[in-house]
Amino acid sequence: MSWRVQFKGVVGALQLDVHLEGTHGPLALIGPNGSGKTSVLRAIAGAVPLMEGHIEIDGAVLYSAKQSIDVPSEARGLGYVPQGYGLFPHLSVIENVAFGLSTGPKRRPRQQRMSAALKILEDLESAHLSGRKPQHLSGGERQRVALARALVVQPNLLLLDEPLAALDATARRAVRTFLAARLRALKLPSIVVTHDVRDVQALGAEVCVLDDGKIVQCGTLETIRANPSTEFAAEFVGPSL
Repeated sequence: MSWRVQFKGVVGALQLDVHLEGTHGPLALIGPNGSGKTSVLRAIAGAVPLMEGHIEIDGAVLYSAKQSIDVPSEARGLGYVPQGYGLFPHLSVIENVAFGLSTGPKRRPRQQRMSAALKILEDLESAHLSGRKPQHLSGGERQRVALARALVVQPNLLLLDEPLAALDATARRAVRTFLAARLRALKLPSIVVTHDVRDVQALGAEVCVLDDGKIVQCGTLETIRANPSTEFAAEFVGPSL
């Protein structure tokens, strides 16, 4: 599976000019606050209007300015975990997780939806939360539920906006290990926004550096450490040993 993203757009005062591509491995998107990382994910997901460009995943064109193609967000086959979790307050945890299987091309009968949702919650050691509403969860618990909801639909591309930031140190290590193993097993393409180099190391991710809405460098941790393009990149990867 391969994917390619190339587009330009305007979000507030930020001019986005992005070119990313990959295969089945994870890609870590890093950059300082305000550089446009969240806007890039939202643009790929179809939530940000674009001026020009092309978004293609495994041969399927999701957006093309030249071809006048703009597939709706819900039909793009993506998994998205936003910083604010995006959970429905009126639904229980298991209903939130199963929701993505209730509409669109991934639609399944109710019993199958609930079974799949329970299985992914068990994998994330969160099955005991199934009957609760989001407002009765901690930040870390909401993050796990949001991750479960994104994974249960078996997306073509997974978009994760700081997926481990709300977890305490112990939970972060456990979920990081689970996520790395899951992505490897499924060979699931993913773009992960993170401020923690340990996420990149655990995922074995390529790194792309975003600065003021533009991709300024891509490579392995080692290549970026050897020749960082920005001060932020140098601080993120740390000194050479």
